Amino acid sequence: MTTDTSVLFQPFKLKNLELPNRIVMAPMTRNFSPGGVPGQNVADYYRRRAAADVGLIVTEGTGVNRPEAANHPAIPHFHGESALAGWQNVVDEVHKVGGKIAPQLWHTGTVRAQSADFPRPGVSEGPSGLLKTDEPEGKAMTEEDIADTVAAFAEAAGDAVRMGFDTVELHGAHGYLIDQFFWDQTNVRTDQWGGKTLPERSRFAEELVKAVRAAMGPDTPLILRVSQWKQQEYTVRAAPSPDELTAWLAPLVDAGVDILHCSQRRFWDPEFPELDGEDGLNFAGWVKKLTGAATISVGSVALSQDFFSGFTKSSDAAADLSNLIERMEKDEFDMIAVGRALITDPEWAAKVKSGKLEELIGYDVADLFKLV
Repeated sequence: MTTDTSVLFQPFKLKNLELPNRIVMAPMTRNFSPGGVPGQNVADYYRRRAAADVGLIVTEGTGVNRPEAANHPAIPHFHGESALAGWQNVVDEVHKVGGKIAPQLWHTGTVRAQSADFPRPGVSEGPSGLLKTDEPEGKAMTEEDIADTVAAFAEAAGDAVRMGFDTVELHGAHGYLIDQFFWDQTNVRTDQWGGKTLPERSRFAEELVKAVRAAMGPDTPLILRVSQWKQQEYTVRAAPSPDELTAWLAPLVDAGVDILHCSQRRFWDPEFPELDGEDGLNFAGWVKKLTGAATISVGSVALSQDFFSGFTKSSDAAADLSNLIERMEKDEFDMIAVGRALITDPEWAAKVKSGKLEELIGYDVADLFKLV
């Protein structure tokens, strides 16, 4: 097992964002904000990770100001006086210990309620009122709905910058609203927001990015999280070739995205093994190569099982970081996001930095139901 982890702790700078290292706390829905308002317990949760050498915290997904943007009542909002005051406290607590933080702005689209115990109070919205092919869900968005949604994301991003967040992330992955516009199974529109090709179906995201960039100003980096897979269908590849990947993401970089957060189930899997073998570039590596944008890689880091098993199974603390170190040393991607390992062990990054790998605490699925 590799013990020299220094490559993970090199500084990173982009525009006005200066990070002390390359470790990002991945956004993870926690459902601990009753009524959409993050309390002191949420602020303390993020502060503990910032104080223990996490370079950048990306918060859990936060709902923008649209009806049914969130699919659980304890998902935090990013609108309204009480919720924004709660987030201001989170920012202040993280900054007190020298941390950096981004909100993840989110709309869940037509994805169903997380639990039958907490059904959606209203009707969800998406590009075509579909969860996937032949599975109607919610309603198709009108032109007014689309305009209001773009405005809601822009307003939230502008508020984030004014509140002192260090950067902003848009959730464009995993089969949620932005990703539903990308996917041909959930976007069957025949107007300007649809189309037979992925670039055509990306117009919603492109217009949203432009509006968000205008609201943020030019100096704060904008992150967009993307994925090939969808929670509705894990094996989907939105862009099955490098040319299609470029055609999808390059226009979004041109529109104002600075960093692409490239989610895959296992970060060590090659994105196009048919082209460069089993040791080839991963999703983030290919995206960086093709677009020139900075990238964050993520997917089962430090877990002894992949992302989906993490909902039901605990993990060995001694997961080998050798593959990650090797890829970082080759500059395959710029940052690495760590998720479930940080849920259980707030000091994970500090222990890795000091070489105390034997002191790492393995991810415990029971910790999904509390804030450690």
